[in-house]
Amino acid sequence: MEMMTAEQAADAAKGLTFEKVWVALMESRQQMIESQQRIDESQQRIEKNITDLSKNIGGLGNSLGRLTEAMFSTELWKKFNELGFPFTKQGYHMKFSENEQLLAEADFFLENGEYAMPVEIKTDLSVNDVDEHLERITKIRQYMDMHGDNRKLVGTVAGGIVSENVLKYAQRKGLFVLMQTGDSVAVADIPQGFKAREW
Repeated sequence: MEMMTAEQAADAAKGLTFEKVWVALMESRQQMIESQQRIDESQQRIEKNITDLSKNIGGLGNSLGRLTEAMFSTELWKKFNELGFPFTKQGYHMKFSENEQLLAEADFFLENGEYAMPVEIKTDLSVNDVDEHLERITKIRQYMDMHGDNRKLVGTVAGGIVSENVLKYAQRKGLFVLMQTGDSVAVADIPQGFKAREW
């Protein structure tokens, strides 16, 4: 690379004044500020679009969950009559709280004078959902004990989609499983030797 000679540098500097250099720097600075403002505005639009999309997806998930719950809700209590649980009452989104602190919530709560049954409903039932429901039942049992409620507690999970391994897992844990069967909902076939767990 050739070095600029003093004569070439002098020629290049001809006509340049401090004011001209200053104006050029200020124009560059202004262009940089405007570019940054456009970038910031674009970023804000992207963030707003992402927030809106998240709300829409969340709303869709909630709607799908409510639809699944509605599918299982119709006279849910009658489905257990033939299994020896003549429930007389069905509550929706039952909350169990103590000292203004929510301990547990069941999508549905079936009950009679001898038994109570919390039911957890998922669009796509998973092993994790089963485990969480077992924990929920334990908390409800503690709540009932604190309030002198000695009824037996049995549990049920339900799903619009229930894989074979999740079905077997839930039944091994002593839970009833409700599944969609064509146009209806039914208690899944109970395997030989199944005994509902009681809390």
